[in-house]
Amino acid sequence: MPAHAMFRPEDIRFEVDVDPLIAELTRVLPDEGLIVHEAGRRAYECDGLSAYKQLPLLVAVPETIEQVQTVLRLCHEAGVPVVSRGSGTSLSGGSLPHPQGLLLAMGKFNRIHDIDADRRIARVDPGVRNLAISEAAAPYGLYYAPDPSSQIACSIGGNVGENAGGVHCLKYGLTVHNVLELTVVTMEGELTTIGSEALDAPGLDLLALMHGSEGMLGVIVEVKVQLLPHPLTKAVLMASFDNVEHGGHAVAGIIARGIIPGGLEMMDGAAIQAAEDFVHAGYDTDAAAILICELDGSEAEVADQMTAVQDCLREHGATRIQVAEDDEAKARFWAGRKAAFPAVGRISADYYCMDGTIPRKQLAYVLRRISELSAEQGLETVNVFHAGDGNLHPLILFDGNKPGQLEAAETLGSEILQLCVEVGGTVTGEHGVGVEKINEMCVQFATSEIEQFHAIKQAFDPAGLLNPGKAIPTLNRCAEFGRLHVHNGELPHPELERL
Repeated sequence: MPAHAMFRPEDIRFEVDVDPLIAELTRVLPDEGLIVHEAGRRAYECDGLSAYKQLPLLVAVPETIEQVQTVLRLCHEAGVPVVSRGSGTSLSGGSLPHPQGLLLAMGKFNRIHDIDADRRIARVDPGVRNLAISEAAAPYGLYYAPDPSSQIACSIGGNVGENAGGVHCLKYGLTVHNVLELTVVTMEGELTTIGSEALDAPGLDLLALMHGSEGMLGVIVEVKVQLLPHPLTKAVLMASFDNVEHGGHAVAGIIARGIIPGGLEMMDGAAIQAAEDFVHAGYDTDAAAILICELDGSEAEVADQMTAVQDCLREHGATRIQVAEDDEAKARFWAGRKAAFPAVGRISADYYCMDGTIPRKQLAYVLRRISELSAEQGLETVNVFHAGDGNLHPLILFDGNKPGQLEAAETLGSEILQLCVEVGGTVTGEHGVGVEKINEMCVQFATSEIEQFHAIKQAFDPAGLLNPGKAIPTLNRCAEFGRLHVHNGELPHPELERL
């Protein structure tokens, strides 16, 4: 089996009588709200991980919460699986359709209902773009902190589903740290509220559980997020290194001094050149690595931290330090990093974007091993990552038209993820598991842990109809991958293999 075998229809099958369902859905959905013809369904066959494609059986495009409830209830009664989709920017195949299922497209849920500037809360639809929240809050001097590089396109509902981060997550947290309340529809069509506008909510912390659940527990129909005031002062600097490992040690040195930057991002030489050619950000193209550091707070605090950070960078071998002198320069420094993925797309026929997280102290070692593993597979890897929290995004360059290169890229990606686990990290930081990393979940988690994941899934979705086959591997799959952990010689419970 390839390192990342595409979702196979035979993995999880459902007996579907589609004609009565089509009749019912046509009655409750608006005109053109149900897409049956192949050409229309083809637009939803993949997400950002475009190497994997699967045509959905049906596509529903609801416009109201009541319609979402009805669609889910009808699918539940008919035993039809449902995959919800936001902007389709997932990089792990999280919204890859099921061949016997309905694709629930939430793109029309795109309204910002309310900005409460006094309480610093925004109430929005799940289809609202990440960046649109900050744009709407800007007149009040507020913004939404998590900022994935895809923020111009990705939706807040998808951010919750994958627990997305961004360049400022080191200081201001991931999506889970910035969401107060979710309105969710269960597979049975029931509407429920999870979380609270207060600092805490009674009962179990289901709000955290929903983050990163990848559409497997419910369908999000409304989100309340916490807004933050813009910092009083921001300073951005960029350091060059003639050795990638020196840059990795500098990251650890900054954090060791007790400084938590607003953003701390690193790019290797190949990424620097690609970004500079694309956006002309003024990057040092002779450097083996650059480190972009943003400091924010009061003027006195930022001034003290700037001195300490520059001292630390020099101690760890920085060959050049550039300080952004104005807002235009700050924006330019960040523009290259934000555009790194499309920039790499200009220099390679295809690329495979990985997502793993490691302890910061392992950064230099892991970067060296990625280079060695890349050489073994005969592929080039471009490294762009959130250095402060150890979230790596190696971009594996390949040409899908050349026989064997996609398989080699998948193998290299799997080796990188397993390397992350070996050094004490995880197989994902913010892109989710989807179908892409499902085999590597078998490497990270023991049988008992995977069984517990299935038990949680079953508690929310007993019939196993929401996004089946994603994120949590079956124990049979782990055995096929050669990583089944059997405790005390006992085989897994057969009921879990059905999910």
